[in-house]
Amino acid sequence: MRAYTKQDFPVGDIRRFLEPGPIVMISSAHRGARTIMTCGWHMVMEMEPSRVGCYVWEENRSRALIRRSRECVINIPTADMLDTVIDVGNHHGDEFDKFEHFGLTPTPGAKVKAPLIAECFASFECKVIDTSLVNRYSLFVFEVVRAHVATSPRYPATVHYRGNGVFMLSGRNVNRRARFKPENLN
Repeated sequence: MRAYTKQDFPVGDIRRFLEPGPIVMISSAHRGARTIMTCGWHMVMEMEPSRVGCYVWEENRSRALIRRSRECVINIPTADMLDTVIDVGNHHGDEFDKFEHFGLTPTPGAKVKAPLIAECFASFECKVIDTSLVNRYSLFVFEVVRAHVATSPRYPATVHYRGNGVFMLSGRNVNRRARFKPENLN
């Protein structure tokens, strides 16, 4: 281990180091309207039942669809989809149908009416379980009610946002399973 020399850093830019996980694409639908948003601000909140918190900006069309339908799908794209992920995030859902425009395939969910994105490695069907933080912090709490995950590769290359238009691709895996207490392996 080494000690690092540090200097002051803009507080507003610390997200470069704290982004919680891979960029996701949230699909939502309500009464014939559907859209997709790109999202980097999410967090696991509980394992069982599986709960996820997501920041959905008030200006985003997805927010209204999620509020009205009380459901959505969190889709995990792989690194080969990076340009599409950016393009989806650069456009508002009321401009055009993002599925059609970006060549993404909507597939039906088993427990929600929002479509899954076939090109994504994983899709998690979600129900809204808590909106108490939406008005103040734009934070929705979802419960994952069904998960769909591709069988290969086991650890796909995912995309992580570092801020300022820079992304990091997930890297090599390092197995340290033997160092864990058995009760801490999840």
